[in-house]
Amino acid sequence: MGLIRLGTELRQELKLTPQLLQSVELLQMNSQDLLDYLNQVSEENPLVEQTDLSELHRAYEALRQKVHWINGGLPEDGHGAMPDRGAADRETESLSAFLCDQLERRRLPKPLLALCRYLAELVDEEGRLCQEDLDGVADLKIPQALVQQALETLQSLEPAGVGARSLSECLLLQLARQADARPLDMEIVRRFLPDLGKKHYGLIARELQVTPEDVRAAEKRIAALDPCPGRSFQPPEPTLYVRPDIFIAELDGKLQVILNDYYLPRVSISQYYVRLLKESDDPETRAYLREKMQQAKWLLNSLERRGSTLRLCAESILETQYAFFAGQSTELCPMTMAALAEQLNLHPSTISRATREKYLQCRQGTYPLRYFFSRALGEQGPSQQTVKLRLLELIRQEDRRHPLSDQKLTELLEQQGIRIARRTVAKYRMELHLGSAAARRRE
Repeated sequence: MGLIRLGTELRQELKLTPQLLQSVELLQMNSQDLLDYLNQVSEENPLVEQTDLSELHRAYEALRQKVHWINGGLPEDGHGAMPDRGAADRETESLSAFLCDQLERRRLPKPLLALCRYLAELVDEEGRLCQEDLDGVADLKIPQALVQQALETLQSLEPAGVGARSLSECLLLQLARQADARPLDMEIVRRFLPDLGKKHYGLIARELQVTPEDVRAAEKRIAALDPCPGRSFQPPEPTLYVRPDIFIAELDGKLQVILNDYYLPRVSISQYYVRLLKESDDPETRAYLREKMQQAKWLLNSLERRGSTLRLCAESILETQYAFFAGQSTELCPMTMAALAEQLNLHPSTISRATREKYLQCRQGTYPLRYFFSRALGEQGPSQQTVKLRLLELIRQEDRRHPLSDQKLTELLEQQGIRIARRTVAKYRMELHLGSAAARRRE
């Protein structure tokens, strides 16, 4: 049995106090999240008082008169909220409900109908069935003949291709329903779909003993099919409304940073409760108001620090990327968060939080704040964004019948003074969602 000892130790620890934690949370909030947070705090803390926004609205309208392209503030009604949209009943408009409605009209035997309805519930959002689900049905001791009959029944429903177990089967089901379906199309889908995606026309033509022109014609017909027939039943993605946190505009002949806080309520400490705190004789009331007073002061301090940090970051971005904002160039200078943190004497995590999900609007458009951070290619080379723009321009100007290979693109960039490896060109090309030379070739 070991001895129990007592000892003292001197060390430093950094603990997140409630004030520091609140400051960090406010810093990483975007404009809409901050608005919601301030409204919530105003409801929970009676000492936090919101001022009238009418003066801010007039200031914003005055700014819009000077800078015509600004449209990232208040809507035309000035209430700062987006109109609500009616929500459709997705249960009655779902793919499974649509399939079950068709099954009810078929007058199928009850065992077959029940199994078909079960399979209809297993269809995923793309309209396909997972083979593992079908294997699970087999484990229920259901006769294989009945499972196959239910699968064929499900695949005969609308939309064409529903209930397929793979992309190839989905396309084959659609081709089978066409009155003018061609055996070549079905054979390509059945055996050579991956090769068709890679545009290996010569290989497919040799195997099927047809011409490459026949394969290209078949590719156009196959491309007209729907690979995900169930997607039309999915609700559309919600519209994301972006409100810029920062404007960079030319005022009085000079580019300036403007924080877009025209729609945020000005918060202050209620003087009524300040007097009540001084005059109240109830210890419980005084303790409650004292706690809320401290929270209100923390909030005001955190808001001030958030605004000053955002302004410092934006001013440094403006200074570094001045040629871009002035319209003199579309290329960005190399800039990293670590370098900005060192310049502003802040921690890199602070810069990361300050630029997270924030947007900047300038004359050129609205950009994520992190768009303006681009690493240099090498120690003294241009930014990665510059290289991508040059690469995109070369591909746009190429002859579509003889597209440039990655090696040729590397040589052309070197002629412009950009030394870069071929594999890096391929990497940037894929990040720009551009195909290889074979994929870009057009007859």
